[in-house]
This record gives sequence, C-alpha cells and structure tokens, in this order.
Amino acid sequence: MSLAAATAAAARATTTAAESHGFLSPTGVEIAFLLVGLVTFGAGIVTVTTKQLVHAALWLVVTLGGLAVEYLLLTAEFIAWVQVLIYVGSVVVLLLFGLMLTKAPIGRSPDADSGNRWAALTVAVASAGALVWVVVDAFRTTWVDLGGAAAGSTEVTGASLFQSWVLPFEALSVLLLAALVGAIVLSRKAAADKATPALPTPGTPSGTLPPSRTAGGATAPGEQPPAKEGTR
Repeated sequence: MSLAAATAAAARATTTAAESHGFLSPTGVEIAFLLVGLVTFGAGIVTVTTKQLVHAALWLVVTLGGLAVEYLLLTAEFIAWVQVLIYVGSVVVLLLFGLMLTKAPIGRSPDADSGNRWAALTVAVASAGALVWVVVDAFRTTWVDLGGAAAGSTEVTGASLFQSWVLPFEALSVLLLAALVGAIVLSRKAAADKATPALPTPGTPSGTLPPSRTAGGATAPGEQPPAKEGTR
C-alpha cells in the first residue's frame, strides 16, 4: 500500500468514526483513556510537588508510561513504543544515574522547593489552558476510529511527519543541537576554572615554599628551629 492510500484510508476511518460517534455512549476504550489520563495527571502533579528527588524520578516513570498507554489506546503504536524506549528507558534512567553520581540526598530535600510556587502554578495553568484550547479548536471535528485499522503506524506517521510537519521537526533538531553545544561550553568552562592554579603567597616566588619551611619540613639554612613546648 502506498503512502497516499494509507493516508486516504486513515482519513476515511476518521470520517466514519465522526459520523457514528456519540458523547452519551462512550466505548470501553474511551473510558479506559479517561481513567489512564486521570492517573497520568495525578502522577505528574506528584512529580512536581514531592520534595524527594528519587521519588520525583520514579513518579516521572509513571507519568511517561501513562502517556505511552494513551498513545496505544489512540492506535499510535509507533509513538507509544518511542515514548517507552526514549523517555522511560533512557531519559529517566539518565536522571537516576545523575542523582546517584551527584550524591543527591535520598530523603526529603527542603532545597527542592521554590518560593515561586504560585507564579509557577499560574504559568502552568495558563499554558495548559492555551494548549487545550488550541488542540480542541484544531481537531474539533476529527475523530479516530479506535476499532478500525491502526492510524498511527510507522508508515502513516512518517508520511505525516515529513510532509506536513517537516519545518517544526527541523526546528526541534536545531534546538537540541544548540542545547548540546551549550552543555559542552559550560562543561569546558567548569573544567578550566577547576584547573586554574592557586595564587602564590605575596612575597613568595611561584613554586617555592615559605622561607621557614622546606619541602621535607626541615628548617631552612640560617633559620632558628622552632622552640619546643615546655622550653623557655
């Protein structure tokens, strides 16, 4: 089957589902989608509110896993497995290794909280409202036939990505490249600062010890040895 035929089949499936859909008769898949969405939303709230860093990373696994299940319920198998392999299998593991290598505290971390809690909550609610409004307005009359052929296969996803979304895809790649270059620059700067030698003592030539001590700890020539305790 060609890409055009696959895209046309997906469009016919969505049209048929839109004609036979009813809000008052939800299917089992739609109910499962709502329940998994509530669990994912709750796990996301716990992720950003807990004061234990390890618990936050583990709740992030639940959040990303819930998103993968949502993709499966929407017949987008390829996106679901990408979610599991990249985010759950790589990003979260990287975060856990980072916590272990930096010797992050295992228990509660008071420093993990911020005084900008209400500002962050306001921005989060506004962003979520804008995102929901844009998605609902863009896909108001589009429905997915959950009982039909998979509309999120690799072939259909690739055709849609490189035909309709190629510019955002390339912009995202440039953004990731800029983040990688910035991380390299910051790490090299930190290494250079750490390798900078300490300044010598004023009046002392660089690379020598003060005149009262030599490399072996003995008294320098011409200097009186320090008085021992108990002598006058």
